[in-house]
Amino acid sequence: MSPYPDLFDECRVVRADGELDVTTASSFAHDLEAARCDGGPPFLIVDLRGVTFMDGSVVDPLCAAWHDCRRRGGWVRVVHVRPGTTLLFRACGLLARFPRYANPGDAWRGIPAGRTAPDRPT
Repeated sequence: MSPYPDLFDECRVVRADGELDVTTASSFAHDLEAARCDGGPPFLIVDLRGVTFMDGSVVDPLCAAWHDCRRRGGWVRVVHVRPGTTLLFRACGLLARFPRYANPGDAWRGIPAGRTAPDRPT
């Protein structure tokens, strides 16, 4: 887990790696809460690219972060690359809430993985 969330443009990025399970969920929840409690912008990117295993114990902290950021007019976007994360979100009925983003830049721009950026007039 990252001890302090990084600032990416006007949002916070919380990075996790290794296993996210019942033994690490409280540390992960603390990182998510720390990223939101400083009065900063209510935009949070959760970067799970370094996570090798994740179980359902992280769903509650992610949903708490989502609800808090939404209440303040923001969002939570999750960056992940492993199919297990998608399967977990699908099994919990959260795939629409937490679509997959390929990297923090795409998450910031709101471009889910597998979709192209919209054309902008020049």
